[in-house]
Amino acid sequence: MNNPATQARWMQRPVIMGIVNVTPDSFSDGGRYLDTEAALLHGRELFAQGASIVDVGGESTRPGAHMVTEDEELRRVLPVVEGLAECGTVSIDTRKARVARLAVQAGATIVNDVSASLGEVAAELGVGWVAMHAQGDPETMQRAPKYIDVVDEVYRFLEDRLVEAERLGLRELYLDPGIGFGKTAEHNLMLLGNLSRFVGLGAPILIGVSRKSFLANLGRLGPIAKPSEREEQTLAANIWAIAQGARVVRVHEVAPLAEYLGLIEAMETARSTECPI
Repeated sequence: MNNPATQARWMQRPVIMGIVNVTPDSFSDGGRYLDTEAALLHGRELFAQGASIVDVGGESTRPGAHMVTEDEELRRVLPVVEGLAECGTVSIDTRKARVARLAVQAGATIVNDVSASLGEVAAELGVGWVAMHAQGDPETMQRAPKYIDVVDEVYRFLEDRLVEAERLGLRELYLDPGIGFGKTAEHNLMLLGNLSRFVGLGAPILIGVSRKSFLANLGRLGPIAKPSEREEQTLAANIWAIAQGARVVRVHEVAPLAEYLGLIEAMETARSTECPI
């Protein structure tokens, strides 16, 4: 049986996925890119800064967020997906099958699925699938997350998604442990600290830690209230994740991570080049 992980793109170096939230209520930048033109401009900037994928979402999945209607989500995302698909690879961040189908028709080639329920849809459409672990739904997930062994439980869940992807014949699969989706700060750190175990599944691991609340209390200077001020913590967490084997990192700010990856690549190239006499 073919493992879809071996068929996925970008297996050899980390890939940056930039975020375009076409929403009024996302936790970090809600409302900034609700206007179609603002969203298109931002997405193009992310590509220019070094994003290989731009992830377009029209429904917030922050803790406590309410689901929006299909029609409203489609109104928000379709013109943005269509416009950005001319610039590069676009993923659609959705939990809804109809939204996924119409976004793919508009040009998206990856379904970023926080519900991990759209594998059959992705297979039907012949596109990539990001399957993420979450405990509960966004409206309730952070009320009282509980696990006996968070690492083992998330691992088993993602392993099942890998088996599902193989059964469906998916050729492009990414697994996301779901940092912040039904997890406490301790759970998130446990998952990041044991990330190499998930890498061992064989499918590319996608990590989304950007500006999340668990980062706010980790800095030595004390709590950071504003999500937009957590970029240093975000970069540190992403560097850790990449070092453990994460292949895709989903971020609000592309430029700092692109600079880091460029420097690492330059140093790796220099190390492998014979020094002239």
